[in-house]
Amino acid sequence: MKLSEIKTSTPEETKQLGEKLATLLIPGDVICLNGDLGAGKTAFSQGVARGLGVSGAVTSPTFTLINEYEGRLPLYHFDVYRLSGPEDMEDLGYEDYFYGQGVCLIEWAEKVKEVLPRELLNINLFRESNAESVRNICFEPVGKRYQQLVEELKKLVCSRN
Repeated sequence: MKLSEIKTSTPEETKQLGEKLATLLIPGDVICLNGDLGAGKTAFSQGVARGLGVSGAVTSPTFTLINEYEGRLPLYHFDVYRLSGPEDMEDLGYEDYFYGQGVCLIEWAEKVKEVLPRELLNINLFRESNAESVRNICFEPVGKRYQQLVEELKKLVCSRN
């Protein structure tokens, strides 16, 4: 399991990183976003949506639990913060999403780790304590597909900076 870290300095840079990742996503990809409130999960999600060609506003689905967006691929944006545990995922019909033709983006994914697919991409976002807008974004691929995805993302990020 290789861990990669990228720093962003503004919310727009965080969105741009999500947008670059989106260009590499394929049907069935599961991206798990973890981090404290205000860590940048929603900004990153907005970038992924933008990169998938989603038009319109993308917000965190805190009260609806899941928002569905149409783009190059369907985007299923989960926010499981309010769930009491993985058993609540059954009511959402999560398997149809996880193993469907779209991309799943799951905020607060650690709350439901027991039902997540064996292979996925964990993205942990942290605010740097001495700089309000700086984010450390750590990529933790689980499985060969996601190791390759992170390698491709690193090439994209390095070639365009």
